[in-house]
Amino acid sequence: MPSAAMWLDGLVSRSGGKRFNFIVALRAALGSALRPRTTHRVARAIPEAGKRTPHVTLVGAGPGDPDLLTVAAARAISQAEVILYDHLVGPGILALAQPRVELICVGKRSGRHSHSQEAINALIEEQARSGRRIVRLKGGDPMIFGRAGEEIEHLERVGISVSVIPGITAALGCASSAGLSLTKRGVSRAVTFVTAHAREGDATEPDWARLADPKGTLAIYMGREAARRVGRGLTAGGLSPDTPVLAVENGCRPDERHHRTTLGAMAERGVAAGDGPTLLLLDERAAHAGDAFSAGGHVGQGLGHD
Repeated sequence: MPSAAMWLDGLVSRSGGKRFNFIVALRAALGSALRPRTTHRVARAIPEAGKRTPHVTLVGAGPGDPDLLTVAAARAISQAEVILYDHLVGPGILALAQPRVELICVGKRSGRHSHSQEAINALIEEQARSGRRIVRLKGGDPMIFGRAGEEIEHLERVGISVSVIPGITAALGCASSAGLSLTKRGVSRAVTFVTAHAREGDATEPDWARLADPKGTLAIYMGREAARRVGRGLTAGGLSPDTPVLAVENGCRPDERHHRTTLGAMAERGVAAGDGPTLLLLDERAAHAGDAFSAGGHVGQGLGHD
C-alpha cells in the first residue's frame, strides 16, 4: 500500500507541470513530521563517522540462520567496530563482521558463569564512550525476552543514544521451519509468547489458567529445563494432557532438531532435547508439524530454497 507521502508525490506529478504549493508544502511537512519519529528508534545504519557522539545500535540477529538477517542488521554488523554479542548468536552471523572488529561475548547462559545484567550495561556504556561504532547483537529480536529494555533505560539515563534494528524472533523462525502456522484461521485465534525462564530470585509462577487456551498457540521460550514445570502448570490450568508439544532445538540452524511429545508426558519426563536452546510450541497441529520439513535448519527447505 503506498504511503501518504508517495500519494502526494503522485498528485504533484499528475498536475501537468503546475505548482500546487499547498501539496508541496504538505509533502514537506509530512516528511519532516515522520522522519524524526522513525529514525529515533529504528536504525537504518550506524551513524556516520563524522557523527561520533556516544551511540549504541541494538541489532536483532534472528534465530540463527545468517540468511534470515534483515538487510539493516547485516549492514550494521559489517560497519561495526565493536560487537557485544550473546551466546545464541551463531558464528555465521559474526563472520559478516569486518576483520578488525572487536568481538566481546557478554551472553548469559543458564547454569553457567555469565555476566550480570548490571555488568553488561556498564560494559556497553564504556564501549560507547570510546567513540567507536558499537553494535549490541542479540539473538532473535532484541525486544522480545532480550532484556533490551533494561539496556536502553541504562544507556539513555547516562546520556547515550540508542537505536534498534529488529530481528526475526525464535517463535516465528521455528514455526516456519516446522511448517506450523501460528494463527491458522478457524483453528488458532491467538498466539502467546511466554518465557519459562524467571528472573533470578523470582519464584512467581505464570498464570497457567490464563495461558491454557485450547484455541490458541503457545510459544514457550527457553523451555527445556522448565519443561516438567510447564507441563504440570498447563495441565493443572485446564489443558488436556494429550495436547501435542513440538520442541524445536537449535531452531533455524544446521543442527536443528524436532522432538514431539504430549503435555502429559512432558509433565512427567520433560523433553528429550539436547543442551541447545529449545522452544516449545503447543498447538493441536504440532503433532504433525515438520513432517514435510526434514530437520536441518533452513526455513526455506522443502520450498525450493537452495
